[in-house]
Amino acid sequence: MKTIKKIIANSQKKLLYSWIKTVSLIVFVISSTLIAWQPPAIAFLAQGNAITDPNAILRYALPIDNDQIRQLQDDLEDLSEQLRSKRWSTISKDLKDALYVLEYRRDNILESIPEDLHPRSEILMDKITEGIEVIQDFAQDKDRDPIYIKKEEILGYVGELEESMVTEFPYEVPEAYAYLPQLLGRAVVEMETTRGTIDIIVDGYSAPVNGGNFVDLVQKGFYDGASFDYAKDTYLQAGDPPGPTAGFIDPNTGEYRAIPLEVLVAGDKKPTYRYTLEQLGRYLDVPIIPFNAYGAVALAHPAFSPNGGSSQFFFFKFDTELTPPGFNLMDGRYSIFGYTVKGKELIDKMTTDDKIISAKVVHGLENLVQPD
Repeated sequence: MKTIKKIIANSQKKLLYSWIKTVSLIVFVISSTLIAWQPPAIAFLAQGNAITDPNAILRYALPIDNDQIRQLQDDLEDLSEQLRSKRWSTISKDLKDALYVLEYRRDNILESIPEDLHPRSEILMDKITEGIEVIQDFAQDKDRDPIYIKKEEILGYVGELEESMVTEFPYEVPEAYAYLPQLLGRAVVEMETTRGTIDIIVDGYSAPVNGGNFVDLVQKGFYDGASFDYAKDTYLQAGDPPGPTAGFIDPNTGEYRAIPLEVLVAGDKKPTYRYTLEQLGRYLDVPIIPFNAYGAVALAHPAFSPNGGSSQFFFFKFDTELTPPGFNLMDGRYSIFGYTVKGKELIDKMTTDDKIISAKVVHGLENLVQPD
């Protein structure tokens, strides 16, 4: 199946075209201000420092509404950027701000968490407080390496608090896709390959149909023994079954199971289906889970058929040409449904001689809803 080869081959041309469209749009906005002032649109601002940590993206992608926990997360996520630049005064401020939230806004955080989870949440907040105090000691010695390690540990606790705030799926998947499996939450897939183990977090909050399709096929054992069909500089692809068929044939219907393009844009209440963001003229809109991170996992589809994907998927290898900060050429053209969170160093080593030995759902299978 011809998948992302064409977009990679034409990336320079599309980038130039997209920037021309952007400049034209900005000129229009500026000229419009001569008639009537409008609030500035954040979408026009390039993301100078795009988030490339998959775990951070997944934390921000959780459908929660609690300003205090987000403030706590922001303060701790910012440590990575400040550590790279050795801005110790800013690091000190971030840590103090985080401690302020934990001391004076604890009740505001608990308001969004079910009462039966409060005891565990209190323990987590105590662990975060203790961890921040340890980081403060490291910061005084300007010792960066242990700060990185401790930061990831306490952000894991923050993520657990945030996950406990999600008590129901935030929207209804369109009835048109009720015949497809849906992942109404998250799941973890462990993929054993000839190079080692890869763990994938599948995000059904952002891609319930694409995520549900993948988890369903994993559960069916569809990928066990599958080869990697393409191993290119920018992606690694698998999922093409033996024989002439390029996807999954549903044994109940005997038909090819086609999966629609599905993209949830920041600020939207539910995903957009069937049309690329480019087709909709949404050139600068940013998906909740973008191609910013190495090891993003997405559904492959034929070059001119965004709704023709089925079983084939690919691991995206982060590429600065295809994913410049604030203007990502891959976003909105393919459906990301998860990220590699363990074993991403194996992706670059894979060749077409490698295989998926087995794949299994190790967490979150209860979130997979099969069609009636």
